[in-house]
Amino acid sequence: MTRSRVRGSATTDRPRAFVPGHVTGFFSVHRRSEPRKTGSRGVGLALTDGVTVELHPADEPEVVLDGDPIEMEAVTRTLDALGVTARAVVEPSVPVSAGFGVSGGAALGTALVANAAYDLALTENELVGVAHAAEVEAGTGLGDVVAQARGGVPLRLAPGAPAVNRLDGLSVPETRIEYVSFGSRSTDEVIGGDVETLSTAGERALDALLDEPTLPRALSLSRSFAIEADLLTPPVEAAIEAVGEAGGEAAMAMLGETVVAPGEGLSAAGYDPVVCELDPCGARLV
Repeated sequence: MTRSRVRGSATTDRPRAFVPGHVTGFFSVHRRSEPRKTGSRGVGLALTDGVTVELHPADEPEVVLDGDPIEMEAVTRTLDALGVTARAVVEPSVPVSAGFGVSGGAALGTALVANAAYDLALTENELVGVAHAAEVEAGTGLGDVVAQARGGVPLRLAPGAPAVNRLDGLSVPETRIEYVSFGSRSTDEVIGGDVETLSTAGERALDALLDEPTLPRALSLSRSFAIEADLLTPPVEAAIEAVGEAGGEAAMAMLGETVVAPGEGLSAAGYDPVVCELDPCGARLV
């Protein structure tokens, strides 16, 4: 996509975008020569906690996260691909670098707002493709963007942007989701290294889920995946075990020091979790 650079010519009404947080349960990595064809297969949850994005006129592409300037390559690459020079103001309601897809959400929100504010006249799939490619090139994610665009409990059946991927989803009613986060983790350190064992476990989990496509089964397979891929840390493992002992289901958020559980699983286990719901709508202007 080649576009001339646009500066300071946004419409007078300033649109905002909301992008749900996305928690991946398990995944496999699929790299291709083209960023839009690179991605992941797996399952995740889209949450009513996420990120909001606004764009403001600026002389250089900038990103402000929670009021502080920050380097967020997925966002600046998105702006560059769209030919827009602006300041992206990102407000997350989820922890950063904890497995909620903040960078992908910020990139996708930036694309949606830029399209509306600068009259770019691009389709939703084109915008999702731009943000997905930007995140892949930034090394901060492989599948969050397409899942966040869909919402619900997305199944990524083929990797890549909308032109090449295949998306489905689990049929799940409105569901309360609880989560606790114990810290941050570098996504690039995991997906940028040897992912053969991880991907084999992810492929096996996806095949098993398609045989029984339910949320409890997805969470159970996500727990097995985290063990096989050697991703569990002591606080995450302890929380998952506590939820199980209390009669609930829980899983680790990929890739972060975070545990998610439907219903009141974490509360029943004695934790003080953040509470939200599954987001059925996906990314949108608000």
